[in-house]
Amino acid sequence: MQTGNALTIKNVFTPLALAISLGITGLGWLPQASAHGGHAEMVPLQSTLEAFGATVKWDDYADVFVIAKDGAFVKVKPNNPVALLNGKRFELDAPVVFKGQTAYMSKDFINEVFQSGLDKTFQIEKRPHPLNPLSEDEIKTAVDVIKASSHYKPNLRFTEVSLHEPEKAQVWNFVYTGKPVDAPRQANITVLDGKHVIEGRVDLKTQRLLAWTPIEGAHGMVLLDDFVSVQNIVHNSSEYAEALAKRGITDVSKVVATPLTVGYFDGKDGLVQDKRLLKIVSYLDVGDGNYWAHPIENLVAIADLEQKKILRIEDAGVIPVPLKPTPSEGRGLKAAAVKPLEIIEPEGKNYTITGNSIHWQNWDLHVRLDSRVGPILSTVTYSDKGRKRKIMYEGSLGGMIVPYGDPDVGWYFKAYLDSGEYGMGTLTSSIERGKDAPQNAVLLDAIIADYTGTPTTIPRAMAIFERYAGPEYKHQEMGRPNVSTERRELVIRWISTVGNYDYIFDWVFQQNGTIGIDAGATGIEAVKGVKSRSMHDATAKEDTRYGTLLDHNIVGTTHQHIYNFRLDLDVDGEKNSFVEVDPVIAANDRNGPRTSTMQTTENVIDTEQQAAQKFDPSTIRLLTNLGKENKVGNPVSYQLIPYAGGTHPIAKGANFAKDEWLYNRLSFMDKQLWVTRYNPEEKYPEGKYPNRSNTDTGLGQFTGDDQSIQNSDNVVWLTTGTTHVARAEEWPIMPTEWVHALLKPWNFFDETPTLSLSGDQ
Repeated sequence: MQTGNALTIKNVFTPLALAISLGITGLGWLPQASAHGGHAEMVPLQSTLEAFGATVKWDDYADVFVIAKDGAFVKVKPNNPVALLNGKRFELDAPVVFKGQTAYMSKDFINEVFQSGLDKTFQIEKRPHPLNPLSEDEIKTAVDVIKASSHYKPNLRFTEVSLHEPEKAQVWNFVYTGKPVDAPRQANITVLDGKHVIEGRVDLKTQRLLAWTPIEGAHGMVLLDDFVSVQNIVHNSSEYAEALAKRGITDVSKVVATPLTVGYFDGKDGLVQDKRLLKIVSYLDVGDGNYWAHPIENLVAIADLEQKKILRIEDAGVIPVPLKPTPSEGRGLKAAAVKPLEIIEPEGKNYTITGNSIHWQNWDLHVRLDSRVGPILSTVTYSDKGRKRKIMYEGSLGGMIVPYGDPDVGWYFKAYLDSGEYGMGTLTSSIERGKDAPQNAVLLDAIIADYTGTPTTIPRAMAIFERYAGPEYKHQEMGRPNVSTERRELVIRWISTVGNYDYIFDWVFQQNGTIGIDAGATGIEAVKGVKSRSMHDATAKEDTRYGTLLDHNIVGTTHQHIYNFRLDLDVDGEKNSFVEVDPVIAANDRNGPRTSTMQTTENVIDTEQQAAQKFDPSTIRLLTNLGKENKVGNPVSYQLIPYAGGTHPIAKGANFAKDEWLYNRLSFMDKQLWVTRYNPEEKYPEGKYPNRSNTDTGLGQFTGDDQSIQNSDNVVWLTTGTTHVARAEEWPIMPTEWVHALLKPWNFFDETPTLSLSGDQ
């Protein structure tokens, strides 16, 4: 991951050169200002700084420029050689000056200010963390080793080039002692040779290929060039053109094809299992910027990606394409009058970023972007009165599924495993400051390999920001001073766009030891073209059997968003157990008028299969270290809460009959709590290769041996999600709908961990 903002070499960025490239020196005049060594070369302030990525605002009342860039907050007054950087006085080489209505600054201003050392947000990493993602050079090295080997073929396509993680014990040892991992860095490689999947491993130090293993029976991910392929396949098919002509579509260039995985139905769909296939459902671009509103219904093409042609067309009859312009961005509407909302940190950030490691308050953690699951948070610790305590070795999205409930020809196969089939990290959506994340966010770039193996930078891949989150606590005692303090949260945000949906994932750290995981769905619903214009039409009852009529001739089909998070929790160490605490009603066996009491029962779960369960919000589920106690003797724990509120109905499981083939392929969607014995090879709840899978190689397989999970190194898998019953307020674009999971300390501390927030100042 690159910070995309810290300059590590002097004068790497030259404002004067940038100004010339932008054509903004063509005024025929550049002012000169007095500098320590004489006259300074000057460049336009606002355009140059904005090209650098900073925000610039002019405070007309105070006659001062306010400049913000990541951790730096700068105030500069024209004709004044002294500026304020994060609340500290800073002497400029030359003051800012005005010429007419344009402000100019020294060409060295950016290097002067942003490399002054006064902004402490970004620190130099002196000892590289062993879980740092592969750098650009390491990706190139790994791919070059493959290309130089006897196994290489020009048609190989890369689905993964990632860090081969070192041993967990050595990584934890590095975190606590600084001792480097006693092994060279290695890279995992997965490639597609036509329809065949091959795994490789490369020693990056010796530049040797250590392993090259074909994976029998596996189907690889859908890659970005497959998106192009299906578009070309549709455009070049005379048979598809005939099907379009039946619907009055004669210009195939207006047809947008989407590449959809076909699932597995034990041959009932007539598909051959050993072929690399996709189904194509198309939409018509009518020029309104929202082709999703114009589905070409009842028409599905089955494409062979190796032969680059359509094998079969499934046409269930003509449904007129909804043609009403339905822009999703408010086109033609007057924008609401909203006054600015500013979030500023005038004295700088409360967190530091050192390489890929983040320190905030008592929290320390490492983050990297994975091409499949997005952010992976590692080596998460909390400093409790100066003692660094383990909480989580690794946490990430494990996988997710979006299954639809409509049995019709264009819908029955839709059960997208977005991360496992498409790679949600590869589909990362760049974050826009002030809209996708607040103004005070630091935006981090990331580097991954594309399908050719070329290192590719994703700009603004993740956002980090601190926010106010309400009162942490409050008490007003009569006749005494108020006791209260604000709650702050640190948020790590990532967004992935998978077709019509955009998914926002927040990892939220609270000062009191709580970790929140928020998953938000937005974007544009997948809709079905129907004959009905209103619910009063004779066709409406049948057209809405599997969804909601959202617009004239448009139905939003009922479906689910089910997320699973892989959480390798190490609660004060690796020896943990899964404990159930149930509040119960018990008879009053003591004196007094009460007939009943409230008590709790505790049960330590023995094995993996016993741990797999649906979540009952009236119970307490803990991952507990029975060998560690707080000051009064209670074992230290973290509470596991898959559901913590949401708008749509909770997905208590997949809404399918038990004889559906989907259940043969996947188990994670139907239970909300899983605990398995740690195995570094068990990464994904749906299995490593879920595309067209016919058996469960994920959690169903992981729990098959039903290992003991008492006093062992365990991984928690939390499943959460919603059943999405569409509503009019979500069309033509869907306001973000959130679900929340929580990890909360439970007797982990000796007392309220945030008492110091209201302590003596």
